[in-house]
Amino acid sequence: MSAMIPDQIRTSQARDDWKPLRKNPSMPAEKYRIGEIGFPWGEAEKAQWLAQTTTKRSYLQEVVAKLEGLDAQKLEVRQYGALQHDPARFPLFAAFSKNWDESKPCVLVTGGVHGYETSGVQGAILFLQTTAPKYCDYFNIVVLPCISPWGYERVERWNKSCQDPNRSFGADPATHTEESAAAIAFLRSLGMERGKWLLHVDQHETTNTDETEFMPARAALQGSVYKKCEIPDGFYLVCDTENNDVHFNTAVIESVKKVTHICPGDVNGTIIEEPLTQEGVICVPADKLGLCGGVTGAKHATTTEVYPDSSRVTDEQCNRAQVAVVEGALNFILEKGQ
Repeated sequence: MSAMIPDQIRTSQARDDWKPLRKNPSMPAEKYRIGEIGFPWGEAEKAQWLAQTTTKRSYLQEVVAKLEGLDAQKLEVRQYGALQHDPARFPLFAAFSKNWDESKPCVLVTGGVHGYETSGVQGAILFLQTTAPKYCDYFNIVVLPCISPWGYERVERWNKSCQDPNRSFGADPATHTEESAAAIAFLRSLGMERGKWLLHVDQHETTNTDETEFMPARAALQGSVYKKCEIPDGFYLVCDTENNDVHFNTAVIESVKKVTHICPGDVNGTIIEEPLTQEGVICVPADKLGLCGGVTGAKHATTTEVYPDSSRVTDEQCNRAQVAVVEGALNFILEKGQ
């Protein structure tokens, strides 16, 4: 894998946080196993949380090794950093179009912002392995397949410091985590400032453990109690309230329908208590929340949510659904001549 980059390469009214600390009165509240109600976590509670995390899979074997076999004629792989607590175990990689052309529109795909979301990572890799080389003829493509490798190995939403990387992509550097800071610095090294990107797809999942583990832990971190909510069964998109293109969304949803089912919403016409704006789409203020999906200011930007715990899908379908989003988005752009 090359360590060099070509010389010519130089986002409502939604809640303040998302996924929100939902308060559905029909669902019971449960105290998390760490901390006390009314008292935000200190260093002792954070250390207790870290101590109970365990390694469940290998980032080097399941992610990095797969980058070695990409189409070397079309794609180049570059290490852009490493997590400092274990740089040999957690190097950070990007794959991008080898023949960068300033006249082509630029596309970013990000996965593993929340490390636990398997298909976000594996879907990004599957795109690189399959159709990305073809689309390199029309676009400058950049893929960051796993922004949070520690979270990938531990199957955790946070990093090891109890920080959520997907709330750390805002303009203020003081809010950045190690993971987001490395990704932002790499994107800037390409000469790609905010607003220069045409497309950004940020690949995520909604899982049962959101309700059983990750959201309760986040509430406990803040000294609160999480009230459970309905898990949406199916695929959906999270778009930016300030940048929501109905026609683009429709093209993406139709592409995903060929692979898996779309979440219909609940009896109130919502998904995770956000109102549906169209089939399979909700909107949140990406910039305000510091979401990765808002980091580029791209004309077309969306966050995917795959539900891998559904009885109606396989792991392969989840990965393919992530690829279908990117393909649907790129085909929409090509058809519109953008």
